Amino acid sequence: MKRLFLALLLLSISLSAFAHEVRPAFLRVTEIAAGEFNVVWKQPVLSGRRLSIKPVFPETCTQTEPKLDRVSDTVSERFKVTCNLRQGVISLPGLENTLTDAFVEISYLDAPPRSALLKPADPTLALGGPAASPAGDYLRIGVDHIIFGWDHLIFVIGLTLLVRGRKVWGVATAFTLAHSITLAATALGGAALPSRPVEILIAGSIVLLGVEVLRKRAGRPTLGARRPYLIAFVVGLIHGFGFAGALADIGLPQGTELLALLLFNLGVEFGQFAVIVLALAALWSVTKLGQNYRKILETAAVYSFSTIAMFWVIQRVTPYFGSV
Repeated sequence: MKRLFLALLLLSISLSAFAHEVRPAFLRVTEIAAGEFNVVWKQPVLSGRRLSIKPVFPETCTQTEPKLDRVSDTVSERFKVTCNLRQGVISLPGLENTLTDAFVEISYLDAPPRSALLKPADPTLALGGPAASPAGDYLRIGVDHIIFGWDHLIFVIGLTLLVRGRKVWGVATAFTLAHSITLAATALGGAALPSRPVEILIAGSIVLLGVEVLRKRAGRPTLGARRPYLIAFVVGLIHGFGFAGALADIGLPQGTELLALLLFNLGVEFGQFAVIVLALAALWSVTKLGQNYRKILETAAVYSFSTIAMFWVIQRVTPYFGSV
């Protein structure tokens, strides 16, 4: 048991470093006079540290000293760049060492804006040539937010342990509908909640899900067993604000806001249902070995994700006590 606890603790610490690794960075460049641009560079703070990423402009550019500002889990740098940004290359060295994407938006005085999503595999933007809409890239951001967003991923896996059979798809749909509502309300309507309380509630929802699964396995009456659709819907509303956090700093591409939001949400759903399929396949495979093996796997899974989520709750609540 001591070894199991130590393993879970180490796993909790490692996952906490990646729980929000997929939050995109944002580089906004706005032309205010011919050849003169205001630059805002926003990047997420992960585990209390900034990412080692600095935007690099063409060699002909000169720039002022940046002014730093931190709001919640985002650090912003503001400075000015003077040069011709209609040719050359903008790069983000250091991005290749992360799981973070970076959204770049350039607004010109007398030309159409240029937008792009830079990925770790290719952290460069060529300024020449036709500009393309980045709306389709939001589909990938949505998938990444589930696959690499460990808190949401663990909750979806927990649903497959709480609900049996075909009902899991209906419960997942209720979860989907709920977080789609809050995601749209936040992205389009301006409704928002502070990120830290939302992250605490998300982690707490995983702990409560673990309790519900254990109570059900013990044959005790649970709200999750009686009202799984209601539970999934209510928790989905909370998770929706978490999904919206991935878009809060980068916004939506001008002129294609609804399309980008739809694609982001579809990406979340593709990732979510892929996780459910894989989880069910894993349970089915273990069941073939014997029911005892399945019980052992489910028990280990429940205690693992509950311990990890409780670690996150403590980690996310602690800063409030530090500020008292």
